[in-house]
Amino acid sequence: MEPADHLPQPDAATLPGTTPAYVAPTATGIKSWAEDDRPREKLMTKGRAALSDAELLAILIGSGTTKLTAVDVGKLMLQGVGNDLNALARESVKQLCRHPGIGPAKAITVVAALELGRRRKEADAAPRTTITCSRDIYNLIRPNLMDLPHEEFWVILLNRANVVMRKTAISQGGVAGTVADPKMIFKEALEQLASSIILVHNHPSGNRNPSAADIQLTKKLKEAGNFLDLPILDHLIYSDQGYYSFADEGML
Repeated sequence: MEPADHLPQPDAATLPGTTPAYVAPTATGIKSWAEDDRPREKLMTKGRAALSDAELLAILIGSGTTKLTAVDVGKLMLQGVGNDLNALARESVKQLCRHPGIGPAKAITVVAALELGRRRKEADAAPRTTITCSRDIYNLIRPNLMDLPHEEFWVILLNRANVVMRKTAISQGGVAGTVADPKMIFKEALEQLASSIILVHNHPSGNRNPSAADIQLTKKLKEAGNFLDLPILDHLIYSDQGYYSFADEGML
């Protein structure tokens, strides 16, 4: 009979009541995976909701180790905090570096991403602006256009309840004008899944009356918006002394 001290010793993971801190998987390179299973490609083809927490972490981490893929490293990070994202968000850069495959650069990236998530929660709690009249548009855009010596063209994107989703600068020009590319305007609205659009540009001269070019552009964009089921609700000409609303003047 073989002496007891030469008998095969059980692995820690197989002992009753023993739970190792990490269970390291057998790794194969992510590049050898089917494209639909790679985190970046999966996000592009199936959307962000299709990814697991570990796969999202893998995109942030960027690369694994010689023995672990980035997804494996993400799984081990989650195992180390009991699969609790809130616990992971509370870890410092130094604490994150204790996870296998995580150095300072990767830890900083994870901390920054989780901090953005925390700030997003705070932003979601803030009241959102609802557009009910042209004065609401003027008050919303005033901080962006006040005192400008040149023309800028902006779009305000709204959801179905006329709540502002985003305001975006489309172009910047000179004292006498700026170019408003319809492709850029509708590209932004389509990407954000907006339900309607408000156009805004400023006249640094203080003249609030629309030019012939302003009227022609508004008509062109209104026709394109109707075709795309993205109605133009108003076009506001901004000046520091007041504004001109195409909707109020019956020009839409």
